[in-house]
Amino acid sequence: MTETRDVVGVRFKRRGKIYYFDPKDAEPALDGGVIVETSRGVEYGYVAMERKAIEAEDVVGELKPILRMATEDDDRRHLSNRNLAREAMVVCEEKIKEHGLKMRLISAEYTFDNSKLLFYFTADGRVDFRRLVRDLAAIFRTRIELRQIGVRDEAKLLGGIGICGRECCCASFLGDFSPVSINMAKDQGLSLNPDAISGVCGRLLCCLRYEQPGYETNLKIMPRVGRVVYTAEGKGVVVSTNTLQALVKVKIETDDGVEFVVVSAEDLARKPCRGKGCAHEGNMEEAE
Repeated sequence: MTETRDVVGVRFKRRGKIYYFDPKDAEPALDGGVIVETSRGVEYGYVAMERKAIEAEDVVGELKPILRMATEDDDRRHLSNRNLAREAMVVCEEKIKEHGLKMRLISAEYTFDNSKLLFYFTADGRVDFRRLVRDLAAIFRTRIELRQIGVRDEAKLLGGIGICGRECCCASFLGDFSPVSINMAKDQGLSLNPDAISGVCGRLLCCLRYEQPGYETNLKIMPRVGRVVYTAEGKGVVVSTNTLQALVKVKIETDDGVEFVVVSAEDLARKPCRGKGCAHEGNMEEAE
């Protein structure tokens, strides 16, 4: 019998990756606040997934416990920490200018117990911020950590509107970034103009991955444009394809002229072979 563990999913931002925690005897409500122990220290999080049993092998590393449900005092402290972090941003930006560092400050946050103050920034290359850290530690009297992030993480933190007119996926529901390649745009027949297939971060659109499995499946049975195929209406030449819907537009020459028909690529592949080999070999040949 497969071993299972009871877990609760917790986010530390309203949108972001979900982390598993041991609920112990707690029954936290969805969207409720909880106090948990993490590698960074004690943190305030939001319940993104109610208690449920999952296979033990799906739990990576040590399953840390939920310390308690957040109280009203905890909620007030969490709000106070957010306000303090905004004030720290102003001070940090002044110090960055003072030291003449080429870096752009993106965000700041305190851990719940105020044991650490984190600043997130972007820069074109490596930045020597040791003197900056010493100055900030002297001002805030806590441990200071500066983290350089990439442009995709910057878009996730700041949010924005994509070319589709909706809020950026990374800022609204994506937990992790999945690899995206230019080959996906090619498979999907999209324009390779960078402005058309790039997000606000300047990188390839995350949504290119959403339909890619379907394209990969359909491409295996799609004939190339210019190929001769055999349909129920007769022999013709492929003039265009719709990979997403697995449809093929075929030009057929008849005694009455030229006729265009749209057929399923799957139907073409299922027709019996005229010779040896697979269905494609029997139903398709190169146009002369």
